[in-house]
Amino acid sequence: MAVMTKSFRNNFLALLAILLCLSTTNAFAQAESNPFASSIGQQQNTFLPVDEAYRQDLLLSGNQLSALFEIAPEYYLYRDKLALYLVENGQKTAVPLNLPSGEVIWDEYFEKETEVYRGQLEFPIPLNDSANNLQLELHYQGCADAGLCYPPEVRHYRVDIGSGSIQPIEGGPQNSSPQSTGGSSSPQGSNASAITLPFALLFAFAGGLLLNLMPCVFPVLSIKLLAVSQTAQNANQRHHHGWAYSTGVVLSFVAIAATMLALRAGGEAIGWGFQLQSPWLVAALAYLFFIMGLSLSGVTEIGSSLMGVGNNLSNSQGLRGSFTSGALATLVASPCTAPLMGSALGFAVTQSPAVALSVFAALGAGMATPFLLLTYIPALVDKLPRPGPWMDRLKQLLAFPMYLTAVWLLWVLGRQTGGDGIALVLSGAVAIAFALWLWPSPQWHWLRGSLAVVALSFALMLLPRLSTAPQALQQTSDYWQPYSAERLETARREGRPVLTNMTAAWCITCLANEKVVLSSDAVSDAIERLGVVALKGDWTNQDPHISELLAKYGRTSVPLYLLYPASGGEAKILPQILSREELLMELEAAAGSELSRSSAP
Repeated sequence: MAVMTKSFRNNFLALLAILLCLSTTNAFAQAESNPFASSIGQQQNTFLPVDEAYRQDLLLSGNQLSALFEIAPEYYLYRDKLALYLVENGQKTAVPLNLPSGEVIWDEYFEKETEVYRGQLEFPIPLNDSANNLQLELHYQGCADAGLCYPPEVRHYRVDIGSGSIQPIEGGPQNSSPQSTGGSSSPQGSNASAITLPFALLFAFAGGLLLNLMPCVFPVLSIKLLAVSQTAQNANQRHHHGWAYSTGVVLSFVAIAATMLALRAGGEAIGWGFQLQSPWLVAALAYLFFIMGLSLSGVTEIGSSLMGVGNNLSNSQGLRGSFTSGALATLVASPCTAPLMGSALGFAVTQSPAVALSVFAALGAGMATPFLLLTYIPALVDKLPRPGPWMDRLKQLLAFPMYLTAVWLLWVLGRQTGGDGIALVLSGAVAIAFALWLWPSPQWHWLRGSLAVVALSFALMLLPRLSTAPQALQQTSDYWQPYSAERLETARREGRPVLTNMTAAWCITCLANEKVVLSSDAVSDAIERLGVVALKGDWTNQDPHISELLAKYGRTSVPLYLLYPASGGEAKILPQILSREELLMELEAAAGSELSRSSAP
């Protein structure tokens, strides 16, 4: 097996640290080119609260009712986002509006020409002659010229024609049916606003524990278990490696979260897992897992030094390897979504930076805890096999999960960049294998070393050539239509139930749900039989429309499953891990009278 120089090992560990920053660099580069990102980092403090930017009221004069908006300077209101509903016995009926013409602008956010209102807007609300007591639901959305777009807003009013009184209703109509409690139209969403910090920390910690069961974490965790087996007879070494790994996990979660929060504060429409929306980082991770697989197969020692599985686990190099193992585990695990995580992270992004980062730190602590406990519980360590020749065979076996992870990342890259991107990265992988085969050891040879450096440089130079390609809808069943706000509104106006599926190629939970539940014959037959409109949004690459929908329902990442009832009312948020039987029951309820009373966490 090849022997690496100490300087090259250190350089390679530094390369992994650069990979952690690569997603941050790429995301900030995208933020600079995004017309909705703030041009000044502190600009978010200058934006008005939504109720100050758009002061709305209802005016009643005799039997004439009208709506009035006072729009702050340098803010505007979308004409096509204005809607009014009459709420009776929990059922909503759209009220036709006679809106004046607005100013036509090219909207960078929705990428189309649209009409907007500035200054003041007043329009009449038609009344039924027999109407006396009314409950009205007003929908609207607007943006600031400086680059911030507010999520859609909803306000509720009770109008008493006889007494001439108009009263705002906090939280919606008091006698609304259970079907309107499944979702929320506030930016935070019902789930995010319904929990407090202690529960958010608890949910995040529990979600972190469950992340260890996700397939995306297995390759890294399995190698760390092998490292524990090698140090099973030395308690101090076990403890040090456990804490180094845990520190790497927690600090990496906090670093990624801090980057995400900073970009969101600057107006960028991103969420948790945003780093794998960068083709550069996906390709770099594919390279890294390929190198680790070659290392475990015996081609090179880079990967074992990187993961801390070498023979020097007692020195600082091994501790650095454990730390970077935690960082790498975070990079590949963060796009995964475990139960309880959605509510906790949705709560976090609506709080102050200190509170938000504490929730993300709890998530990292939950993920690191099982491995840390393993290093402290003698009874568990005693059950591990003693070091011996079997470990070389096991190490070679563990190479195959690394190769499979690299294949999965290539598939994600194909969804982002198309076939050309896969060809470029496969060429880079061949160059990397050639470089590792050439690499001089144990002594440096200028000819072989220079050729190896050239090959590695060629692989790295291919990364900037990767660019996102237009995505076609990747269907797991033939009933899906591409998601758009227009399709959703059309289906709702037609009185049809709607199932929306926000997914991504790098989301393991999403893929499992689609394969096991959404693609099943039973669900396909039910959707066709009940006339359900199924809309799928692909968040593999950044999409501000999907980001807006996620924010509306208090989520920071996918999956998000929403079920809109045929009879009107708000959407119900379905669980992140779907059950075929429960989904069939919800589809029947949505197509019939009302959704079930239960709500997803």
